[in-house]
Amino acid sequence: MASLWRSLSVLRLGNSIITGEPVCKFSHLARETNALAVTSHNLSSLMVQKRDMSRVKHRKPHPFFWWTKKRRERNDQEITEGNQAFIDQVVLDKYGPSYVPNSTGMPYISPLKEIVNSRNEWTTRSIRTGVIARKIGIYPMWGKDGKRITTTLLQVVDNHVIKFISPEECQRNYGNRFGSLGFVIVGAESADPQRFTKEYCGLFKQSGTLPKVRINRFTVTPDAALQPGTPLYATHFQVGQYVDVAGKTIDHGFQGVMKRWGFKGLRATHGVTKSHRRGGNIGGGGEKGRVWPGTKMPGHMGCLRRTMFGLKIVRINTKYNVIYVQGGSVSGETNNFVTIRDTFLPRKRFPEAPPFPTYYPEEAQEPLPDDIFDPTLHNFSEPSIYYEDKV
Repeated sequence: MASLWRSLSVLRLGNSIITGEPVCKFSHLARETNALAVTSHNLSSLMVQKRDMSRVKHRKPHPFFWWTKKRRERNDQEITEGNQAFIDQVVLDKYGPSYVPNSTGMPYISPLKEIVNSRNEWTTRSIRTGVIARKIGIYPMWGKDGKRITTTLLQVVDNHVIKFISPEECQRNYGNRFGSLGFVIVGAESADPQRFTKEYCGLFKQSGTLPKVRINRFTVTPDAALQPGTPLYATHFQVGQYVDVAGKTIDHGFQGVMKRWGFKGLRATHGVTKSHRRGGNIGGGGEKGRVWPGTKMPGHMGCLRRTMFGLKIVRINTKYNVIYVQGGSVSGETNNFVTIRDTFLPRKRFPEAPPFPTYYPEEAQEPLPDDIFDPTLHNFSEPSIYYEDKV
């Protein structure tokens, strides 16, 4: 009973513990409480030491609690087939058809009746928005010198601008973290609004589009602002330029040290029993008699956000909205979402003016071909051997 009373006294008067004042009128309890007293300086130093020793978690398997809830629990038992058909027809008449998987990836309809944003001139300091794409596989191609080139196919799927956040609003929400930059919110793959919550559907009211399966934000300069509802295409980029592609790596779950870190493992025989795939010793005693932060041990492997910088675009398919980037190191497995934007590497920035702030097909003087190849890439629709007639 005395220990319970002592615990309740300590919890009730936590401020008295820091200053060293008695928390109870009984003398024996006061002496025991004073023995536990620490100063605020010592307490802060202990908190700093604990924070420095802890390992920062890089994964976020669950969304933040302050995010808008996305999915809703459907209960269609009281909806008749006639009512459901009527709801589907209303959604179709107001927003148009939703995205169909394995299709061309083109936006079905643009909610813009007219473009009201003024166009600005591109400068070397301008930062454009990016696009959201799906990784659909790896494909080999060949250069004109006969060298094999591995490319990754990224399909830009039904992208629309959802919202533009001005730099003034960013400074109110985030301080000077982003400086004079703003945000462009981009969504990909329109879906049936009945699958989402009312709060999530409200995010797309300004753009006039159907709710999107995936949304991302991109930092942009004020001169690269886009009107909500603007469709984005693969021709937002140009062949020959370099881009940064970000995505989540393949999730392998909990793995041992041999698969996670490439350890050799222990011997197969000569006294080794049930420890063939273990990591062995992780540290000595004495002064470092603890597990050091960053020690390679078994744990969760993969599911980390990684960015590949400076990937060259070697081909663009305008019919199916597919971008071919050089290299096979794009993060994620097949059918995963990735983000593509102009590279930030100073020596690989595009020297010429790209479509700014994006590509508008209605302003094109002539239609684009189905495939646009890099000059160093061999086009298999063209002949590779030429014959000349002798005179």
